[in-house]
Amino acid sequence: MSTEPEFDAARLDRALRDRLPALAGAMRLQRISGGQSNPTFFVTYDNRRLVLRKQPPGPLMPSAHAIDREYRVQSALAATDVPVPELLFFETDTAIIGTPFYVMERLDGRVFADGGLPDVSPADRRAMYRSMAETMARLHRVDFTAIGLGDYGRPGNYFARQIARWTRQWELAAQPAIPEITELLAWLPANIPAEEAASLCHGDLRTGNMMFHPTEPRVIALLDWELSTIGHPLSDVAYNAMAWRTLPDEYGGIRGLDLPGLGIPDEAEYLGHYISAGGHATLPVPFHFAFVMFRFAVIFAGIAARAAAGNAAADNAAEVGGRLTLALARRAVEAITPAAYRALG
Repeated sequence: MSTEPEFDAARLDRALRDRLPALAGAMRLQRISGGQSNPTFFVTYDNRRLVLRKQPPGPLMPSAHAIDREYRVQSALAATDVPVPELLFFETDTAIIGTPFYVMERLDGRVFADGGLPDVSPADRRAMYRSMAETMARLHRVDFTAIGLGDYGRPGNYFARQIARWTRQWELAAQPAIPEITELLAWLPANIPAEEAASLCHGDLRTGNMMFHPTEPRVIALLDWELSTIGHPLSDVAYNAMAWRTLPDEYGGIRGLDLPGLGIPDEAEYLGHYISAGGHATLPVPFHFAFVMFRFAVIFAGIAARAAAGNAAADNAAEVGGRLTLALARRAVEAITPAAYRALG
């Protein structure tokens, strides 16, 4: 990925100084590497460290990269016990850097794209997984109406609406046919569990979107709220637990690792701690795992489509998007027919 921004840095500098007049020294701009989401930059002055998130340039798929929603949900959560960065302002003027963007304070902490949490002691690793489960439980306990998010999504029929949405996204991505996706498009709508529940959901709760304290084994912020909505909490739970069912090269999974040696709880213990910490009272079933893996497969298909259109967020988007679309589609089918893909490892 190019380290150069796709916009006029001097124009951004002027806008920031207008909004935050106490900024001192020259602006230093650093694109944060990794990820396929909204472009993110560290913006550093002599007396202030900031983070900027913006939409990717060029045409976007419908409802994708809604950074206004990211800003809104994090601002609302500032009054709760769910840890989020401090939001500073949202800018709608696309003349500044080409797209809307928002700015927040930069936190000091650790982010791990690898679910194995490298360079951490087994004791700390275990505590960090417990903190992840507790943070997810706190999120799902939030009274979203009381903090002004009553209209942030539509409670009820969540999975039916989501399956329809991601089916449309798959069609828009116009990727080559994948038999597993075809199977899921038929199976998922016919197997939606009857249970209804509504909570604020993050939508992308993986270790790479959780910031840990610089030295302590606890979560200090949830990041990247692009997929957040009012939804069913078991969608978040199954997505978060997907790590136990995917390999390290399948977006940071922990399947196949020496979990006891690493200090990582097994899936059942982890989910049990989520429930005991006050999370949703029931556990995900195969449908939930198949749904979240299908959804993520479609997201990566969209990433591959953006790469084909020339406006991807990362240089390796085409390779990553295509490979992970297939891998996650296979894992989704595996969730509902466990013997189908035993050869995947």
